[in-house]
Amino acid sequence: MDRREFGFNLFEGFMLRHKSFSTPEELKSFLEISIPMDAYYSCAYYENPTAEMDRKGWIGADLIFDVDADHIPTDCDKVHDEWTCSACGFVGKGVTPEKCPICNGEKFNVTTWPCETCLESAKTETIKLLDMLMDDFGFSDREIYVFFSGHRGYHVQIESETVLALDAIARKEIVDYITGLGFNVKPLDTTQRYFYGWRKRINQSVLEFINKATEEDLVRIGLKRNLAKAIIQNKNVFLENWVSGTWRNIKGVGPETKRRIMEHSVKMRSAKIDTVVTTDIHRLIRLPNTLNGKTGLKKTWLPANEIESFDPFDEAIAFKKGTVPLFVSDAPRFRLGGETFGPYKRQKVELPTSAAVLLICKNKAEVLG
Repeated sequence: MDRREFGFNLFEGFMLRHKSFSTPEELKSFLEISIPMDAYYSCAYYENPTAEMDRKGWIGADLIFDVDADHIPTDCDKVHDEWTCSACGFVGKGVTPEKCPICNGEKFNVTTWPCETCLESAKTETIKLLDMLMDDFGFSDREIYVFFSGHRGYHVQIESETVLALDAIARKEIVDYITGLGFNVKPLDTTQRYFYGWRKRINQSVLEFINKATEEDLVRIGLKRNLAKAIIQNKNVFLENWVSGTWRNIKGVGPETKRRIMEHSVKMRSAKIDTVVTTDIHRLIRLPNTLNGKTGLKKTWLPANEIESFDPFDEAIAFKKGTVPLFVSDAPRFRLGGETFGPYKRQKVELPTSAAVLLICKNKAEVLG
């Protein structure tokens, strides 16, 4: 603990860094006195954590992965994510543009929302990541720590002597593997048995994709409609051909067709992570069991083998007592702590504290009285 740097976002509007604590009790005392909005600690270990960055004396760092809905394409962002141009005040929904369509301004205030679709997509990507870390890299569940971030995703942290000394370049190689970047998509010898790695992953993915695919699915990945129709009409033959490695009876299916299907399989099986976080050997990450200032939910540890059943809208709640009277300007329908709330539009309501804190953190409500 005393080898890590700690940092804090304060309500006064600035960040306090280069702090160090020898014991959990010392850290707790600091939090009680300073009451920061957000608390972080470094993935890195230093000889002198309180020094300026170039004098800290880097010893090594844990391997960190950040899976966030911001990096995962979903349809729901068009419904609940909102951006406001800092220059002219124009408001839009969905993905934030590079420039304001009204004044060409390039600075925006962005409001996102942690909906169930967002968090389910982040969970799916985290499961794919964990599969690769354990099956391909050989990390055990004793070395892997999984956390709900308290907002729109999950953090995966590996504490192991194996990764401690890896530099940014080595970590970039791991990132490339996880994301499938640069994978040579050449036709597989499908008669061989692939028991590990990307070859096994692609082989399984192709079979699953074709088995469930519609004609439109195949057109979307770049196949011509007549070829897509032929594959769907001869789906069982295609699957038999893929397993046997002998291609017959489907006119037009050749290396280019297989390449497109395999490229799609790589996209589907790769894990969508924030690549910058993993390669940054000095990264500050949110302190476990502290509140996320964007939601009021806790960064919550969970066993890696229980991620599928983990419910962040129930298990990450910090405030479980009391109610708060609010004026809600605009809020979507949401679930929290076994209850469903909203939607609200310019309404006075009294909500459980956890729901009230979420709306306040998202700048969608103000406390009355």
